[in-house]
Amino acid sequence: MPVNVSVSKENYLKAIAEAESEGEVVISASLARWLGVSPPAVTAGLRRLKRDGMIRTSKEGHIALTERGRMIADRVLRRHHLIERMLAEMFGMEWYKVHDEAERLEHAVSEDFEARLIEVLGDSMPCPHGSLVESDSPSDRRKRGWSRLDEVATPGVFIVASVFERDRQLLEFLDRLAIRPGQRVRWIERCYDDTVSLEVEDKSLKLGMTAAHRVWVTPTTDRSRDRQAQRSAVSASSGSRGQAD
Repeated sequence: MPVNVSVSKENYLKAIAEAESEGEVVISASLARWLGVSPPAVTAGLRRLKRDGMIRTSKEGHIALTERGRMIADRVLRRHHLIERMLAEMFGMEWYKVHDEAERLEHAVSEDFEARLIEVLGDSMPCPHGSLVESDSPSDRRKRGWSRLDEVATPGVFIVASVFERDRQLLEFLDRLAIRPGQRVRWIERCYDDTVSLEVEDKSLKLGMTAAHRVWVTPTTDRSRDRQAQRSAVSASSGSRGQAD
């Protein structure tokens, strides 16, 4: 039976799940930052979610999803993921644009349309930013051997596995540097000026730690993740080619 929930509540629940996936302890202040709304608006929104049994809060103010809240958040995240893939893989939209479009469309997807998207696209592939459809925490990624670019300590060749997708300016910046999911990068050193020295497509560049912290990479020796990362690059690279065309 479908659960009818307002767009506002879906946005709150999805933001909580996304913040958790980035390893954040979710409190009202961090939620206000994620949603771009005022603290009083967050307080009112959380009050409604708690009343409806979608969240719980601790004495310290930590916010967590209940089973019902998690179910709704996962539904929205799954539809967001499928829309991103549809836009990139079926319509050739640039990888750094699909997040914003999916944000607009995710609330309007019906169960029938969702089922059709899964039938056409499948539900096991990462999105154009390299994210999996299921919840994927930093600890999950590290268990697979992934590292953030600012955490790498030994020179070597890596494949970009995923990129933080909620910052459009960051995505466009990285795309101009050819740092996108599936791209091979050579990590050279962490520099004294708090940057990372890289080689991408035979070009040397430096990336600040703020941006490097938003990029997950996997060693090229991890063949299974290598293949998945390369597959996730198909839509990203096709979108970049479409822009160039």
